[in-house]
Amino acid sequence: MTLQPHIRCSKDLSVEFAILAGDPKRIDHIQSFLQNPQEISYNREYKSVLGYYKELKILALSTGIGGPSMAIAVEELKNIGIQTLIRVGSAGALQKNLQIGNLILPYSAVREDGTGNMYVLPSYPATAHPDVFLALKKCAESINYPHFPGIIRSHDSFYTDEEEKLCNYWKEKGILASDMETATLFIVGGLRGLRTGSILNIVVESENEVQTGINNYVNQERTAILGEKKEIEIALEACWLLNKNK
Repeated sequence: MTLQPHIRCSKDLSVEFAILAGDPKRIDHIQSFLQNPQEISYNREYKSVLGYYKELKILALSTGIGGPSMAIAVEELKNIGIQTLIRVGSAGALQKNLQIGNLILPYSAVREDGTGNMYVLPSYPATAHPDVFLALKKCAESINYPHFPGIIRSHDSFYTDEEEKLCNYWKEKGILASDMETATLFIVGGLRGLRTGSILNIVVESENEVQTGINNYVNQERTAILGEKKEIEIALEACWLLNKNK
């Protein structure tokens, strides 16, 4: 079967569910939750592992940082037969009540990603598929772990001169947190008829410097790693639930 040019996967994997992570290292963490895992490919930022969760075949794929590489992944995953995609990612909190390790369940995202604008007018909404969002919410509730449904912001840079001003603006509008990929996932997935969802682990609190928070995360701060573990569990359970109810 023909390999997709970037993710280096093909239709012969015969898989309909994908878990997406930005960091290739997170694929190793996801792999630990799967039975009979098999590494499929590692090309550029795209590392993929195929395995089973409760007898459901699932592909885990890293997408790198930002919207452009996410859009490539979504397009090529559709080409190999993926129908449901759930992002397990990290985010910076905008609201003071959110703590490191808390989980965000975005049902919508502010479109500050440039990639989405290349696909469709800005008036097109970046929203999760309702079935996926509800499955994630149900699974999060079942384990009684701190989680917050709401709207997030997806953006394209950490280092603009207006970063603090932008964060304060969206904070005042009630936006929960910021990431760099969810809006693109929702937009491209929606346009391509795919079911998409996202679950995000808070790794930077609203009053902390971004660089300090990310460095703590890289150093495996305990609460951030626990949040990552829980978001993976919830995403896998949601895939199993969606498959059961289809």
